[in-house]
Amino acid sequence: MQYSSSKPLHTRFIPLIFLVTAFACQPKEKSAADWSISLKDDVTFLASDDLEGRKTGTEGEKKAAQYIVNRFTNIGLKPAGTEEFYQQYEVTPSQNPHEMPKVGKGGDSLTIKSKNVIGYIDNPGEEMIIIGAHYDHLGYGGVSSLFRSDTAQVHNGADDNASGVAVMMQLAERLKAKKMNKDVLFIAFSGEEEGLWGSNYFAKNSTVDLGKVTAMINLDMVGRLDEQRGLAIHGVGTSPSWPDMINKANTDSLQLVFRESGVGPSDHTSFYLQDLPVLHFFTGQHSDYHKPSDDAEKLNYDGMVKVAEMIERIATSLDEGDKLAFTKTKDESSDTPRFTVSLGVVPDYLFSGKGMRIDGISEGKPAQAAGLQKGDIVVKLGDNEVVDMMSYMKALSAFEKGNETTVVVKRGNEELQVPLKFF
Repeated sequence: MQYSSSKPLHTRFIPLIFLVTAFACQPKEKSAADWSISLKDDVTFLASDDLEGRKTGTEGEKKAAQYIVNRFTNIGLKPAGTEEFYQQYEVTPSQNPHEMPKVGKGGDSLTIKSKNVIGYIDNPGEEMIIIGAHYDHLGYGGVSSLFRSDTAQVHNGADDNASGVAVMMQLAERLKAKKMNKDVLFIAFSGEEEGLWGSNYFAKNSTVDLGKVTAMINLDMVGRLDEQRGLAIHGVGTSPSWPDMINKANTDSLQLVFRESGVGPSDHTSFYLQDLPVLHFFTGQHSDYHKPSDDAEKLNYDGMVKVAEMIERIATSLDEGDKLAFTKTKDESSDTPRFTVSLGVVPDYLFSGKGMRIDGISEGKPAQAAGLQKGDIVVKLGDNEVVDMMSYMKALSAFEKGNETTVVVKRGNEELQVPLKFF
C-alpha cells in the first residue's frame, strides 16, 4: 500500500526533521571514561606548578578560586556567596602559640585575605544538602611539609585536595542533571591547611539557613583508591541513618572502613560542631602526603569516579528521605595519647586487620634505620601489643628519645623481631 496524504509533500517531513534535530541536540550521556577524563582535567589544572601550591591568600589560590567559579557557572549553579560566588573573609594569625588565630578579623599587617567559593542547585524543596572540599594547599611547603630539603619546592597537592574539589565539581554536574527536591550547596573551602579557617568562617557566618541542612558531605583526599579498594568514611556515628544508607549505596563493593567521630582534621568538623550530621570521605594516607611528589599523574581517576558515583547515590537517598537525626559522637582525638618520639612511618589508615600496617617509610628515621619495610605490620612495640592505631600510639607514648627497644612485625608469612632506637 502506498502512503498518501492530502498535505503537500514538503510538509510531510517537517515533524521528522524536528524529531531528528531534537534527538541530535540531546546531550550525550557521559561514560565512566568521560567522567574520568573530566576529573583528570580538573586536577591537572588545580595541581599545576602555575598555581604554586594554592597556599591560602596567594595568587595561586586566587587562580584556583576563579577556575572553580568558571566550572560552577558552566555547570549552571547559582551563586550563594556574599559577593556572587565568593564569600570573602580575613584571618589574623596569632603570634602567641597559646592563642588561636582571629578568623573573620583583619586590620593587621599579618592579616591574610581569602575566600570560599559557594554555588548551589536551586530545587523546589526547603531542605538542603551540603557537599564541600578544600581547595587550598601548602604553597612551597612551610611547617606542615613532610619534605626535607634546603630548596623550597612547589607542593601541588593533587590528592590533597585537588582530588576532592574535582569530585565535588563532578557531583555538581551529576546532580544538576537529576530531578531532585532538596537544594544542593557546593562549597570550595579555603584555609583548611591553616586550621579549617574557611569552613569555620562559613559555619559561623553561613550564607544559607543551617537549620534547613540535612547533612554535610566532605571530600578530602579521595584520589588514591588502591587495588584493595579501601575507602574510609568518617562521621558515621553522627546520624543513626548513615550505616544503612552508606551500605546500600556501596553497589561497587568498595572496602569500607567506618569511623564514628564527627571530629577530625578536615572541614566536616566545622559542621559537626553546628550539630549537623556529617560524612568525610578519604581514600587513605600515602608516602606523597604533604610533599612535592603529590602530583596529578599519581591519582586513580577511575577510582575517583567510583567515589563520586557512591556519593551520588547517598545524595539521592538524602533527597528522597526525611531530614536526618543528629547524634553526638565521642571525640576520638581527645583520647589520642601524647608522644614525643616517632617511628618515622606512614600508617595505613585503611588497614582493618590486627596491628598497624606500614604504608610508607620516611628517610632518616628510626624505622628506616631498623630495616622496616612498606607492608610490614607492627604487632608489638616493646612490651606493648599493637592491635590497631590507638594501641600503636599508646605504645609510642611510653618511649622517649634515646630509648632502645624491639619491634615485632609481620612480613608476609614471617614474624620478625627487630631492634629499634628512637632518635
